[in-house]
Amino acid sequence: MTRVAWWHCFAGIAGDMALGALVDAGADLSAVERELVALPVGGWSLSAQPVTRSGVAATHVRVQVRDTQVVRTYSHIVGLITEARLPPRARDRALAAFSRLATVEAALHRRPVNQVHFHEVGGLDAIIDIIGTCVALEVLGVDEVRSSPVAQGRGMVSTAHGVLPVPAPAVVALLSGAGAPTYGTAIPFELCTPTGAALLASMCRAWGPLPAMTISSSGFGAGTRELDGMPNVVQVVVGSLSSDEVSTSGVGGQPIVELQANIDDVTGEILGATLSALMAAGALDAWITPVTGKKGRPAHVVSLLCDPASVGRLRQVLADETGTLGIRAQTWQRWPFSREFATVEVAGYPVRVKRGPRRIKAEHDDAARVARLVGLPIREVARQAEEEAHRSFDLFDGKPRPGADAGAGPGPEAG
Repeated sequence: MTRVAWWHCFAGIAGDMALGALVDAGADLSAVERELVALPVGGWSLSAQPVTRSGVAATHVRVQVRDTQVVRTYSHIVGLITEARLPPRARDRALAAFSRLATVEAALHRRPVNQVHFHEVGGLDAIIDIIGTCVALEVLGVDEVRSSPVAQGRGMVSTAHGVLPVPAPAVVALLSGAGAPTYGTAIPFELCTPTGAALLASMCRAWGPLPAMTISSSGFGAGTRELDGMPNVVQVVVGSLSSDEVSTSGVGGQPIVELQANIDDVTGEILGATLSALMAAGALDAWITPVTGKKGRPAHVVSLLCDPASVGRLRQVLADETGTLGIRAQTWQRWPFSREFATVEVAGYPVRVKRGPRRIKAEHDDAARVARLVGLPIREVARQAEEEAHRSFDLFDGKPRPGADAGAGPGPEAG
């Protein structure tokens, strides 16, 4: 079962609204604070108050800080997050959010990422909002984040760089880079802030209406301002989505993007390195197809699958690695089956195995490593690992047989 959090951004989203919605949906604020106190910076406090916005009950989370004038660099914030020893998934989500922000700010101000200085989003309150949201998702056990289209206001907003139009350039860049659907409204205020856009752009795996799910909780996070005729809140809906059930029902497919480029002037070594770079950058899959190009030239089509949120990053990697003059894209849906990992032993060495609903398969890299160590063919190590996994686990219900040692505990993944 995949646990999903779906954001309903009908009035936009900001960092404090996102955190407030998760607390309203059941994330224990004290549990969030216990993780945040590990940040190597003090001078802040966190509180949550029940409020109403246009008659809708919501939670408003407030971060009180003393260092409102501190300007932090991207490297400084990365250091704060890594030093805090947060839960791994919360740490990775927080780093991804600030990485998106740094990349966008670097492009907007035409400077290297390591020279980016955060102003509003580098303030301690914004840092607590973003990291707190990532921790709250972990407290709720959320595996996957999705979102509705994101509402935008209009007018102007004051920033450290002066007065800027709404939506702010950073918000536009963040959402466009993630392939996020967004739309304008007549509301004369900023609805989606850079912190809210960064959280969505870095975490959302799909965009659209509420997915097919079994709802376990929901909540509303309140913004500070009252809006005329609309509740200034963001809603989060948390529940469970079974990949297996969705795949057989024919509904609720996960949107993915296929990127392709025709290449006819690079070596095989570069093509191989390109596949490795794409997978390292977050591609769900990547492959190369030989074709015959114009004028009868031999060529290759480099293809990859990715989440809509990763299109901007992977498009750049594909262009940088191949030097292609153009990239095309099309959107598909997929229905991934759940998969789990466990560890068995072959000749005294650990080998990870991947278990789906219908088969068990040894991880090739582990099998190859053990094969080199013990002098057996890779296929023989894989066979022994899979046979051991079949003996240790029930293939149909995914539970260890009585008395079996599963090794590393399996963790659900979808890919």
